[in-house]
Amino acid sequence: MVALDWDWAFTWMTLPMLLSAAKVTLLATLLGSVLAIFFGLAFALLRRNNHKSIRLTSYWVVEFIRSTPLLVQIFFLYYVMPEFGVSMSPLATGVFALGLHYGAYLSEVFRSGIEGIDKGQWEASRALNLSRFDTYRDVILPQAIRPMIPATGNYIIAMFKETPQLSAITLLEMLQVAKIIGSENFRYLEPFTMVGILYLIFSLVAAYGIHLMEKRFPREGINLQ
Repeated sequence: MVALDWDWAFTWMTLPMLLSAAKVTLLATLLGSVLAIFFGLAFALLRRNNHKSIRLTSYWVVEFIRSTPLLVQIFFLYYVMPEFGVSMSPLATGVFALGLHYGAYLSEVFRSGIEGIDKGQWEASRALNLSRFDTYRDVILPQAIRPMIPATGNYIIAMFKETPQLSAITLLEMLQVAKIIGSENFRYLEPFTMVGILYLIFSLVAAYGIHLMEKRFPREGINLQ
């Protein structure tokens, strides 16, 4: 059995650099999650629009995003869009790509959550002469949130684990920094292992937080006013 040549001194030396890069990874995930929830809700509501043309357009947009790889979308936004006058930093590009890509997936989660609300709630809202906006805000969404938490949390964790793809556009997230450390010191065992451990720790903490949120969220929902 071959013993691993683990260097603890090298590990402690590189850990601060990896933790600094972890801040970029977490920031991209956090901002991407906010954007994904926004896009997801927008797509879900557009899919329920009364106009057929809007429903069909949003459907095909969502299907196109879901059917193309995230990496292709990242490359397109970073390298192609500047030709049309739209240029963003690596972080902004990564956040937008993550938000748009996972927003397409979350739209199905949100749509199923909204459609899972009893039809009587819609009828009661119409009887009270509530506008469509007020119906969604005060009646439907507060009740739909709790069932959507587990799937939304899973997609956010999946997004976090997809952030290494942002290294393709030179964003210095954890994996990219580990690769640079390894190439400069000809030691890959320690940085890659530490990156794997950090991803595991962050994912477990996030999963536990989502579990707590689901347990503590009132079954009857909340008033969003």
